[in-house]
Amino acid sequence: MRDDLDQAVEAFDAHRRRLFGIAYRMLSTVADAEDIVQETWIRWQNTDRTKVQEPAAFLTTIATRLSINVLQSARLRRETYVGPWLPEPVNTEDDPALGAERAEALQFAILLTLEKLTSTERAAYILREAFDYPYARIAEVISCSVVNARQLVSRARSHLSSARNATVDPSSQRRLLEAFLTAAQKGDPRELESLFAADVVSYTDGNGVKIAARVPVTGRLQVAKFIAAFASHFWRNKAIDWVQVNGQPAATLTEDGVVTTLVTATTSSEGILQILWVMSPQKLGHVTAVGA
Repeated sequence: MRDDLDQAVEAFDAHRRRLFGIAYRMLSTVADAEDIVQETWIRWQNTDRTKVQEPAAFLTTIATRLSINVLQSARLRRETYVGPWLPEPVNTEDDPALGAERAEALQFAILLTLEKLTSTERAAYILREAFDYPYARIAEVISCSVVNARQLVSRARSHLSSARNATVDPSSQRRLLEAFLTAAQKGDPRELESLFAADVVSYTDGNGVKIAARVPVTGRLQVAKFIAAFASHFWRNKAIDWVQVNGQPAATLTEDGVVTTLVTATTSSEGILQILWVMSPQKLGHVTAVGA
């Protein structure tokens, strides 16, 4: 019995990071993803494993189906969220691949667009693009035909085309973010405007935090004025450090040794498309500043 349990643990541990990677991409929060991994382990423990020919396929199926179910209720919970909801950032320097062969479906622009898909479209896209699963296996996991699996991925790609084409390489992304931080601290609207795409949007995830904006701010002029308006006090007594979250550069703002804000950006050849401020304390626990 002990040997059997040891084998179960060994088999599960071999796939744990991939299971977390699937669940995080599906649900966009660390706690929900960890819950999925734990529930998958419980079901694996209670399964007659002598009848399981492919543990990886079995575990992936469980984690994906659980994630689909949890996503339905998670979307209902988000309806009561105060202000814009953003994915929880995760430090990808500590875990560069986040359990995947590819970094696909990790950046904020992609995760935000994934929120607009159905649960099965999201699952099919993640399994295909992040984990390179064949369509036949995807069909088995989400209980559909191979033709339907292809259609789901195709529809998801269509929805995500603009988000996938939006981002520039990380070094250019960091340069734009550095320029933005400099201009933001000066509070110079014209300098800020020069960095923005015409339809730039600023999102602040604070879930009721006092100084967090509760609605998105849209448009080059409006966003520049909004950021310039709080320049005189917001940046005071805050240390700025750099970290890689979700495969992209970001800055942490630390006050009295506590990270109070994470800011990152979605960028393109036209400039900054999205400015993303994470201020909800519950979403900053897996962010670690590593210095410039």
